[in-house]
Amino acid sequence: MLSLTLGPIALPLPPVLLLGAVWGASWLATRLARRGAGKAEGELAGNSVIQAALLGLLAARLVYLALHADAYLATPWAVFDLRDGGWNAPAGLAAGVAWLAWRGLRHAWLRRPLLVSGVAGVAVWWLASLASGLGTSHALPPVQLLRLEDARVLSLTEAARGRPVVVNLWASWCGPCRVEMPVLAAAQQRETAVGFLFVNQGESPAAVQRFLSQQGLPLREVLLDSGSSLGQTIGSRGLPVTLFYDAQGRQVDAHFGILNAAALESRLRQVRPSR
Repeated sequence: MLSLTLGPIALPLPPVLLLGAVWGASWLATRLARRGAGKAEGELAGNSVIQAALLGLLAARLVYLALHADAYLATPWAVFDLRDGGWNAPAGLAAGVAWLAWRGLRHAWLRRPLLVSGVAGVAVWWLASLASGLGTSHALPPVQLLRLEDARVLSLTEAARGRPVVVNLWASWCGPCRVEMPVLAAAQQRETAVGFLFVNQGESPAAVQRFLSQQGLPLREVLLDSGSSLGQTIGSRGLPVTLFYDAQGRQVDAHFGILNAAALESRLRQVRPSR
């Protein structure tokens, strides 16, 4: 499951789970500290958890950017595009734990509330992520698609043809899809060892052909999923979604929302064959 749908709005699931875990941990720290010390101390404990989360997010972003600095040099503005999902979770966790430990060293009465709430928050986030399938390696979904160029019915595995592939779920009515499509189209023209499969969700061949013609997008390997079965299979009704598979058909990454060029490049490195 990659997104959470609330009426007409689709939200990326990872930040929703993280926000819920941080809120729960902050609430627990506040209650435990109030019980042992007082109201003001409870507020301090809850705020310490929130501060740890913010510091962790900052560290996670900075470490990710440092590891992929060359990918972001061409488009420096992309470092502020937090929609690209560029975070280093271990660095963020380490920074958050370090902050809580430092607060506990300064205030002995904070140690138990912060320890209990911190462990509980991480456990809730981890278990919720596992339950939703985040971070789990999936095989190429067994869905049947229609190839736009010749109306041939084929499976996603057949379309991958044993290559590393980037699978993009999109629709012409989806604003974010239209924004990121030129980036993906350029990458398809540039990449020789990685396939790009553009799987349209729920639209007719005529509508897709009209959109591609109007936009002047030279896309290859456009596939039609008239029943939007691929989106349902991977657990996302929202668009766009981009999935990354290695040559063995194992999913190595997934992203809900817009991908900028730098974030796309950083993920391609996970599937691009080594030279």
